[in-house]
Order: sequence, then C-alpha cells, then structure tokens
Amino acid sequence: MAPKVAKSAAIVLWAATLLNPPILLLSQNPYSEHFPRFDWQPTNALAGARYVGRERCAKCHLSEAKHQPLTPMAHALEPAADGDILRAHPRLSFRSGRYSYQIVRERGLSVYSVSDGVREIREPILWAFGKGEAGQTYVFQHDGSYYQSRVSFFKDVRGLDITLGAPRKDPESLDRAAGDAMTAWEARLCFGCHATAAVSGLHLQVENLIPGITCEGCHGPGGEHVSTIEAVNLKSLKMFNPGTLSTGDLADFCGSCHRSSVQVQLMRVQGVENVRFHPYRLSKSRCYDRDDHRISCLACHNPHQERNRDAGFYDAKCLECHQSRSGAIPTGDQKKAACPVGTDRCVTCHMPKCELPGGHFKFTDHWIRVVKRNEAYPG
Repeated sequence: MAPKVAKSAAIVLWAATLLNPPILLLSQNPYSEHFPRFDWQPTNALAGARYVGRERCAKCHLSEAKHQPLTPMAHALEPAADGDILRAHPRLSFRSGRYSYQIVRERGLSVYSVSDGVREIREPILWAFGKGEAGQTYVFQHDGSYYQSRVSFFKDVRGLDITLGAPRKDPESLDRAAGDAMTAWEARLCFGCHATAAVSGLHLQVENLIPGITCEGCHGPGGEHVSTIEAVNLKSLKMFNPGTLSTGDLADFCGSCHRSSVQVQLMRVQGVENVRFHPYRLSKSRCYDRDDHRISCLACHNPHQERNRDAGFYDAKCLECHQSRSGAIPTGDQKKAACPVGTDRCVTCHMPKCELPGGHFKFTDHWIRVVKRNEAYPG
C-alpha cells in the first residue's frame, strides 16, 4: 500500500535537499561510490539510459528472473486494468459519515466513485499501488491532478476502509472526500518507489514507466551492460550491484523507499506509525553496525525471492552473531550473549509484530531488542 506522506514532511525533506552539496542532489549515477540521501530513488531513470526489460535479463540470470516477478516488489504498482484484486472484487462499497464510496468494474476498467447524496465524483482508476499483502491504494486523475483514493482495499477485511494517513472525520468537500490531490513532488515520490523509470530528473514520465520494481529498478538500466556482454567486454560490466554496499549504505539505498533513519527523523513520524519503516527501525537495534554485513537488509532478505515466512528460517541469521543455549557457535568474530530463555524462532520474541492503527495488518518491528511484557512501543 502506498504510504501517505504529509505535506509538512515533504517540505522538510525538500528543505533538507537545499542544505546538501550539489553532487549529492544532482548525481543519479548508480555506479558511483556514493549516492544521494535525499529526494532520490535508485529506480529513477538516468538521462539517456536504455532499459532492456526483465525478459532480456532472464536470458542470463535465470534463477533471479524466475522468482523475482512473484515478489511484492515486482507488483508494487499495476495498471488498474491488470490488477488481480480489482478483477476479483468487481463491486466494492464503503460508507464513511455522509459519504458513500464504490469501486465498480465496468468494461475492463474499475471506476471509483464517491457521493454525498447530492453530487458524485466518478473517475476511472489508473493505477493500483501495492500487491495487497496488507492492502492496496488507488490513484486516479481528477481536474488535471493525480489523486490518492481516500479509501483503500484491505486484505484483512476483504473490503474497503479509510486509507492510512487519510482523515477519518468527514472532509469538508466532495473533492477532499474523494482523496488527496498529490503535488508534483508527492507524485514523483510515490511513483518512483512503486515503479521503475517513472521519474527522470524532476519529471514524472508515466508513459515510460515499468510497473513494479524490476531488475533494473535496483541494478540500474541494463542497456550498457547488455552491450558490454555482447561485445565480450567482461572488464567493464556497467551494472550496479547493491550487494557490494556496506551495511550502512545499503540501509540508505533500501531506505530511499522503505525509509532510512535520516528520512524518518526529518519526517518526525513518531510512535507505532513508523513500524513499517524497516531500515530506520533496524538502525535503532543495539546490535546494528553500519560496517557489519551480518546485520544488513540482505543478511535476512533476498530481494529476488518472496519473503520467507517461517520464523525458524531466521535463526541461522541470529546465530551468525549470537551463541545459542544449545551451544551453537557464531560464525563471525564476535560472540554475543545467548538468549537465556529461547532456543529457536528468535524473531517471534525479539522482533515483535505490531499492528498499525487502521492498517488491518501487523508489521514486523525490525528494532531487534529484548522485549519486556506490556512495555510501550519504543518510538
């Protein structure tokens, strides 16, 4: 589901970019040793870049190309006409105060409507944001602007409810009840995190975007890489591998969309509202070390595959650093204290699941810690 970014947060982040050296703001070269930390996403299109598509990548990278299209990231954005959720639910209804909502499938399109009993706004949904593990939010155009729908589909209730971040009390106008008009900055941010090559410089280019986060969303455009391979020039492969980044830089790289520590601090998102910002939460862990690969995003998650939902799978990751009660020895140089209580399924206690109010979903808290009974959520 596309997160709602408050306009005040947008202003803070925009102001922060003005305080950084131009090289960090304007460079969008993913092959560079350093990359920008503000108002930048690795999915952004580079000037003159040639994208080849996942089918071309699959010719050499068979395993990755087989599994990555099944991941939530690959379906972070879908044209509404192709969305499985909307096709499976041809009629959705919801009422909030004096406003009634409907999403109805008509001739292959899903039409979003909101009425106050007197007037009605009806617009075709253009884009579905999110695969639907938690929910799915919709974007349409109204009066020349992109709008984020005020209601979203939530898997837990198999129906519509108020979009996270949207006002729950009755908006003062029908336009506001329909959703939130997105500024150009917000549109670039949302499309940039949910699609590949949707943004070029300061311009949103929906006509050129590749729905979802594909191979080239993280590794950069593959045109030059393919050319060098075809020319048998193996000394300069012209392809960026995020796996070579340090733990700290990787957290910033992934955090450009999943929210880094700096971004969350600037946005001033406090309390359980920030539980879904995993790079930020991870950085709060006592065991976090920006130079230790054993605590990086990639230590536990393979972006080419769907997330492993077996809690026991992650035990081996924990034992990279911690000696277990059974006597298993860490593989790294440092030996951390063993858990005095548990012997397996470490994450069930040390990375608790927290429900985001109104989200109809429990997010895994990546702040690894000793959780005490009935303690308040550490923001």
